[in-house]
Amino acid sequence: MTGTDVQKAAEDSGPSGYAAARLRLLTEETRSGPPRRAALAELTDDWLTGLFASGAEGLRGASLVAVGGYGRGELSPRSDLDLLLLHDDSDPKAVAALADRLWYPVWDLGLALDHSVRTPAEARKTAGEDLKVQLGLLDARHIAGDLGLTAGLRTAVLADWRNQAPKRLPELQELCAERAERQGELQYLLEPDLKEARGGLRDATALRAVAASWLADAPREGLADARRRLLDVRDALHLTTGRATDRLALQEQDQVAAELGLLDADTLLRQVYEAARLISYASDVTWREVGRVLRSRAVRPRLRAMLGGGKPTAERSPLAEGVVEQDGEVVLARAARPERDPVLPLRAAAAAAQAGLPLSLHAVRRLAATVRPLPTPWPAEAREQLVTLLGSGRPTVEVWEALEAEGLITRLLPDWERVRCRPQRNAVHLWTVDRHLIETAVRASEFTRRVSRPDLLLVAALLHDIGKGWPGDHSVAGEIIAKDVAGRIGFDRQDVAVVATLVRHHLLLVDTATRRDLEDPATVRSVAEAVGSQSTLELLHALTEADALATGPAAWSSWRGSLVADLVQRVSAVLAGDAPDDPEEAAPTAEQERLALEAAATGSPVLALRAQTEQPAGQEPSGDPEPLGVELLIAVPDQPGVLPAVAGVLAMHRLTVRTAELRSLHLPDGVDGSVLLLDWRVAAEYGSLPQAARLRADLVRALDGSLDIAGRLAERDAAYPRRRGVIAPPPRVSVHPAASRLATVIEVRSQDAPGLLFRIGRALEDASVRVRSAHVSTLGANAVDAFYVTGPEGAPLPGDEAESVARKLEETLRG
Repeated sequence: MTGTDVQKAAEDSGPSGYAAARLRLLTEETRSGPPRRAALAELTDDWLTGLFASGAEGLRGASLVAVGGYGRGELSPRSDLDLLLLHDDSDPKAVAALADRLWYPVWDLGLALDHSVRTPAEARKTAGEDLKVQLGLLDARHIAGDLGLTAGLRTAVLADWRNQAPKRLPELQELCAERAERQGELQYLLEPDLKEARGGLRDATALRAVAASWLADAPREGLADARRRLLDVRDALHLTTGRATDRLALQEQDQVAAELGLLDADTLLRQVYEAARLISYASDVTWREVGRVLRSRAVRPRLRAMLGGGKPTAERSPLAEGVVEQDGEVVLARAARPERDPVLPLRAAAAAAQAGLPLSLHAVRRLAATVRPLPTPWPAEAREQLVTLLGSGRPTVEVWEALEAEGLITRLLPDWERVRCRPQRNAVHLWTVDRHLIETAVRASEFTRRVSRPDLLLVAALLHDIGKGWPGDHSVAGEIIAKDVAGRIGFDRQDVAVVATLVRHHLLLVDTATRRDLEDPATVRSVAEAVGSQSTLELLHALTEADALATGPAAWSSWRGSLVADLVQRVSAVLAGDAPDDPEEAAPTAEQERLALEAAATGSPVLALRAQTEQPAGQEPSGDPEPLGVELLIAVPDQPGVLPAVAGVLAMHRLTVRTAELRSLHLPDGVDGSVLLLDWRVAAEYGSLPQAARLRADLVRALDGSLDIAGRLAERDAAYPRRRGVIAPPPRVSVHPAASRLATVIEVRSQDAPGLLFRIGRALEDASVRVRSAHVSTLGANAVDAFYVTGPEGAPLPGDEAESVARKLEETLRG
């Protein structure tokens, strides 16, 4: 549409002239997107100006105002015309006649019209009573008539909005939440409503309203482009359907994609989802900021009175190394140096998810701008923090989305890009591929007590559908990708093979259970051959259920669950011949033997601390190798209470136990006594490690009974109560009678927490059992501990006694 066309249409204010010019504009292939919407608004302005001029002769004190989307100059082909006829009430009859001259031509053309006739006072009053009216007036734009009247209303409405923001913004947030509940999330729907669904055009308009209040503002990067993309899709939808619709139905997606010059409907949906995700994230950040500002305003007067008018300092509580909580968000500590700490993004994310708190926008952006890449393979801490993040349950979703919004996820896991915002054209699936993977990890976090390797379960949950970004069978493609990813994040060769097997066969159990004859031995044998081991079968069973629950209600049922459980039981019986033998006792190293001899000679504990480091692969050695933790070797003359004493002292000094082994050492001939050797890897929760001399002194006191560890830990917990964040699954204690011929194996699976190992050790001591050896591992936020115990005479516990010890231990941990 050229300027001459617009001028000609303006000269002919009749419906036919406007309709012809409008049709030419909408069928013009050279113009689309924002230029076409602006041109359509301009053409409509000129037409309505002509109608106003012909009907308002001699009338003073009246103006025609565009509001809402038309006020913003964003007219889609089938958009409503939102119009306000504003007047000063000096000539009501003339105003009524003018209204007829305006509205009837619009109706005659079949255009949708949302109209009102009000004085400025009436408009303000209505806006004060109806939030939707007020939102429309925030975009008021003068079309024709008395410019001063329109300007006065705009000024008054904006002033009202800013003055009433503390009251109206919570109303607006509630309105958005109710709409989201009704319409769902645009970024996951197969037939989304571009306007009403969460992350759609209504939410984008709400963000403009928040910005107009001057109380808070949305993250602006990419927001305008996201909004423009949704408007472009709606334009194409209007043109292809010829209707005023905002719902992108399945049968129309190919046509809309073609109208926009896109490859196919999947490409179209992916662009819609990306735009909606950006708007949704901006909304989350903005409403969080609104809440923070409103809380601050409510509290500030009281604090000023208490502090004598001084400005209060926000309290900062440490969560992890370089990470603190402030004002209900997770932020970086003042001493944090992202440019020198590549694990910091994962550590901050894990801490936020565990605490059930959001990551602050400023922190995520600083990390994205400054952090350096992780080495390959990742250091152990990075892998542990990823597992902790994935195992944090529902809070993982919000934290993951914050990292995703700033591009940190694809930098950590480049293969994620192919599944990001990828639609799933299956009515069973509720989510896009990437969100389904996160949902599966969330579901898998509920099953971490069912498996011996929760870290492998959680990583496999994250990766099980990663092959859907590639052609062919996604399980086959995913196996290859999973091998690469698991290796890059630092798993050893055996663990990489397990993760790859889980991804390759994540559909095996449910497909076999529901589609094959389980009475046929060949069916069960084929599954056993594919799985290979009892531990992998255990993981695959948990992954199968988590995957189905994360898919949607139609993907899992009690019937399916019973069929899968039956299959697992049959396969487990076939694999029973692979039960592990009793662990062989490894010969002590020279240092271990030296410490043991010294402990036997002195009759007191001896310990050594040794830092463990690794150099990033492919880099020259430097002065700052990657820390893996600290190896703590302790030799103690064999006596009761060693395990709870050592664990309690470490908990007192805020040392986290990553792995721990306890076993008896046979001393050389001629040396009397027996020595227990503890080989543990520990790390400080935050700050520096305590000196070895202090640890030894406290251990001596703990063993002779002069140090009240339980009392000290209780005092600290009372002074610094742990934050109520993730609600973890309850602990689970089980007996494995067939795992050893020489001892009874009691396995504990629980949420890791300060003092956990101390509580376990003390409970076992109270049960009068002897810990022959212990194998403790912390996998993310999960502790998986196996204790080989005997009775006082050194024999395995009878079955009923073992079960009694396990139940009492579980009750202790639940209490």
